[in-house]
Amino acid sequence: MRVVLLQDVSGLGKAGEVKDVANGYGRNFLLPRKLAEFATTAVLKRVEAQHQAQARRQSHAEAEIVSLAQTLEGLEVAVKARVGAMDRLYGAITSGDIAEEIHRITGQDIDKRKIELEEPIRQLGEYEVSVRLSKEFVPKIKVIVEEEKG
Repeated sequence: MRVVLLQDVSGLGKAGEVKDVANGYGRNFLLPRKLAEFATTAVLKRVEAQHQAQARRQSHAEAEIVSLAQTLEGLEVAVKARVGAMDRLYGAITSGDIAEEIHRITGQDIDKRKIELEEPIRQLGEYEVSVRLSKEFVPKIKVIVEEEKG
């Protein structure tokens, strides 16, 4: 019996796959639990349309990531902070502060968890920071910590 899986089934396959299964397994287990349905031409067309729509959404999302990576690559972000003795900051510059400054400059929302800081910045100076947008796209930005006047 040929069925199209509606949900992931461990040991059998992922949702959307067409599988040949034993008649009893399909009729007594998969179909009653709505894990699969018969592989008719209409169902196969619907599944193919869903795959194409998913591929379009994914390519659109990848295009947005590429555009954002190009925008961020080499960006200089200036963050002002209050300074104490020996150029040490009161408090620290965190990934959240950097994300806010990026949003102010570019208008793009960046999740602070995507900004890779080993530890918060506690001194004045220039730092190179990575922004992990995806596995392939990790643009580097330059963070300049300046003294706040007044």
